[in-house]
Amino acid sequence: MIGPLVGAGVALLMGLGYRALARESAEREALLAELIATRDLLAATEREQGVLTERARLAREIHDTVAQGLSSIQMLLHAAEAADGDRPGLDHIRLARATAADGLADTRRFIRELAPPSLDAGLAAALGRLSAQWRREGLRIDVAVPPLESPLPMDVQTALLRIAQGAVANVAQHADASVVEIGLAVTAAHATLTVRDDGMGFDPARVGADAGASDSFGLRAMAQRVEQLGGTLDVDSAPGRGTTITAILEVEP
Repeated sequence: MIGPLVGAGVALLMGLGYRALARESAEREALLAELIATRDLLAATEREQGVLTERARLAREIHDTVAQGLSSIQMLLHAAEAADGDRPGLDHIRLARATAADGLADTRRFIRELAPPSLDAGLAAALGRLSAQWRREGLRIDVAVPPLESPLPMDVQTALLRIAQGAVANVAQHADASVVEIGLAVTAAHATLTVRDDGMGFDPARVGADAGASDSFGLRAMAQRVEQLGGTLDVDSAPGRGTTITAILEVEP
């Protein structure tokens, strides 16, 4: 009688032990998966931070070399133009000065694109500073960002700022718009950025086919950034009716 009872007890203990081991194994697998996800997120964040640091360095170098050089050339040409308004070749001097001015404007725009506003104070503040920068260039930008209960993940903030920055740069370069509207809507699951302008618009399919165009490159860069975070990018435009770019990114807890 004792033998069967002992056997049953051993079987029960073994069953409980197996179940405990199974639970522990499942918990370890879940913890390992969480650690791997955290490691990948940290690696992506470090890569992004490295890219931002390098872009900021390049922006400083370009400002201190190319931009300063073009500014000096423009000043020298202005002095040459003012020294003798009747000298031969004055038209060439004026043309060179105008070309230097255009080059300086393009270089400053490139510097802004390389080094966007800091996210230290949050996405809303960064978008506000982006708007102020372009207003000084004569482009009106209205920003509508609702108060957020908690900050968005840094990779999401960075991506949205970069997309807004690229979209506004495209507007300034190609759209001939008078107003740009930047809007942000956030739910528990998604963050949606909308950049809308009243410019001349374009055919997205045609631009996408022209891989060498600067606006095509900008749209591809936006799409790649969104894709890296598992989001979607929509470009709604047509000649004569402006453009709306909508980026939707998942918001992870």
